[in-house]
Amino acid sequence: MNTLVVDCGGTGIKSAILNDDGAVTAGPVRVPTPYPLPPTLLAATIYQIGVELGGSFERATIGMPGMIRDGVVVYTPHYITVSGPHSAVDPQLASLWDHLDFGQLASEWLGVPVRVLNDAELHGFGVITGSGLELVLTFGTGLGSAWYYDGELAPHLEISHAPVRIQVMTPGVGRPHPVTFDQYIGDRALREVGVDHWSDRVLVIVESLWPVFRWDRLYLGGGNAGKIAPWALGRLPETVQVVPNEAALTGGAHVWVP
Repeated sequence: MNTLVVDCGGTGIKSAILNDDGAVTAGPVRVPTPYPLPPTLLAATIYQIGVELGGSFERATIGMPGMIRDGVVVYTPHYITVSGPHSAVDPQLASLWDHLDFGQLASEWLGVPVRVLNDAELHGFGVITGSGLELVLTFGTGLGSAWYYDGELAPHLEISHAPVRIQVMTPGVGRPHPVTFDQYIGDRALREVGVDHWSDRVLVIVESLWPVFRWDRLYLGGGNAGKIAPWALGRLPETVQVVPNEAALTGGAHVWVP
């Protein structure tokens, strides 16, 4: 069984076709994420990618940002915006994506069974060992997360929307507001504060989440994980491992393993 694997991000969509062994048989390819992005356009884009890759697959795995349950989009942060990450929300797009069964829609377009999950969860299936509690954090447009126990995927939590710290404002000027994990460690923050300061923030996040999960293994992935400064890598605990971003495509084939 060949699997079309599609990793949908805020700025780009990566895809490849893999065989049962997880080896790439076509691709990978990357196209920019189009905006504005109603569900039918994403489905059509994935269909076109499948055609360009040769169309020889019997199932598909799609990872996308947000909270996904059984292929249903409970919430997605970027695809409801006018022009992509950090732009204004389009109420009509938000309505179209709200609790949409994208797995069914994509299956209708592709003509094969489809499994849709959070993009960090897709990444995790490409790196976990299947033993103990394993946490995956992906650094990209924002912060992605997934966790597993003995190889079983746990219910998704949007850690990215939780406050990592409170910004204190001058009295009388306005109310303090929380800075979320997305805002603290996302791609925009990396550009604003630079690699060294951003790398220090990675260490803060690892230290902050340890009391919450007490993982057996933590994997750091995503497009920006490779930008963590060497000095910061040397301060990570032995239980933390940086993994390649390509693991997301490998994980798409592993999703179907019983």
